[in-house]
Amino acid sequence: MIAVIDLARAAPAALAALRSDLDGARTLSDVLTWARTLAPPVPSPTVVTQDEYTHDVLIPWRDGLVLAFDVS
Repeated sequence: MIAVIDLARAAPAALAALRSDLDGARTLSDVLTWARTLAPPVPSPTVVTQDEYTHDVLIPWRDGLVLAFDVS
């Protein structure tokens, strides 16, 4: 399960929808598959390399918010 931590104080309904959308996601591959279903789709999210083992994946979401996955 992917924990959703809301640092942007998103609208409760939007946050509930996000948590529901990501409920079945277990891996980064699941998240990337989900990102391609967004409107507009995000086929190639931004990847920030932290070191040789750690990468952060940034996906634009809605209302100018960006989701950050595997943030170190």
